[in-house]
Amino acid sequence: MSNDYPIHLAVALDGAGWHPAAWRLSTAAPADLFRPQYWAGLVQEAEHGLLDFVSIEDRFAATRFPDGDRSAVVHGSLDSALIASHVAPLTDLIGLVPTAVAPHTEPFHISKSVATLDYVSTGRAGLRVRTSADPREFANIGRRSAPELHAGQPSADFVTEAFREVSDYVEVVRRLWDSWEDGAEIRDIDTGRFIDRERLHYIDFEGPSFSVRGPSITPRPPQGQPPVVLLGHDERGHALIGRDADIGLITPRDAADVAATTTSIRGTAVSSGRAAQDVKVLADLVVLLDSTTAAAEARRERLDGLSATGSSSDAATFVGTSEDLADLLLEWSAAGLDGFRLRPAILHEDLAHITRDLVPVLQRREAFRPHYTTSTLREHFGLPRPTSRYAAA
Repeated sequence: MSNDYPIHLAVALDGAGWHPAAWRLSTAAPADLFRPQYWAGLVQEAEHGLLDFVSIEDRFAATRFPDGDRSAVVHGSLDSALIASHVAPLTDLIGLVPTAVAPHTEPFHISKSVATLDYVSTGRAGLRVRTSADPREFANIGRRSAPELHAGQPSADFVTEAFREVSDYVEVVRRLWDSWEDGAEIRDIDTGRFIDRERLHYIDFEGPSFSVRGPSITPRPPQGQPPVVLLGHDERGHALIGRDADIGLITPRDAADVAATTTSIRGTAVSSGRAAQDVKVLADLVVLLDSTTAAAEARRERLDGLSATGSSSDAATFVGTSEDLADLLLEWSAAGLDGFRLRPAILHEDLAHITRDLVPVLQRREAFRPHYTTSTLREHFGLPRPTSRYAAA
């Protein structure tokens, strides 16, 4: 079962925050960004706020410098799956969602990594899969040629192929998680039988990007399949969410956009043989919060002043109070959303505003849980534990 409250909340963790100059504030501690206690503190704060999950960004090239401003960004990052594995024993109920970059990582390896995280966290792992068109990432990995960019954008053919690859990636990972049936481990000392070989299955996936025989070498995760999270910005991305995601992230601009997008995603889910409720849809929002709107605006102006190029985002940005943000979340929720993934502009400050100000406001409005009632990430979202496809066959 999941909670009966209308809004799910998650936060996206990246560096010092989603504003490129967040690390330059006098209250920031940039020396802590590559220390384990920094990440543990953030996730523990998110769990204090009863959030559904934290996602952790990942990349295979250093953050781009804005033109003419080589001091404005955090340069470098840690591995998201290893951060999640470190934090898992230090938390109890919050979901942990690292990021995999499909063109540059093997699905067999990622399936094993996230299955391990699911064991370490006792059923709280998820996986966000994304693609990449960054030539620097392709050059760093060196497995294939980088796409040609025109006005900074890849061709339509490349995008189509990239989305197909993400879909195949998710399919391979799911098959590998299913390749050990539940109860495949016997562990009988007297007979010397550790596994029931009849319950291990070749997945025999063949595609343009991957050829994977299987089975996995890791027993089926506690959740069966940790939830897969996909971010989509346009019709192609929304269709991918409807077909392949358990949790979809979208970037709407208003309630009408929310209604159209969620309707489209759920329609695709149904036409793909799924139930509409099989995919949960969350909106991404960059947030910069304070006790008054004027104070929040002043914080944004100060941040923009520390960066020659200011900030830009693929998601809408909210600047204001927690009360006003709650109004927006409830309006968009009524338009069809299951919840929100908030991107704190300044992690250590805006995350605290989310957990200590926004959450109590939503609780008073009976829109968010007063305590955790479930223990796994799938349960938080009311997603049933799936049976292995091979056991069903």
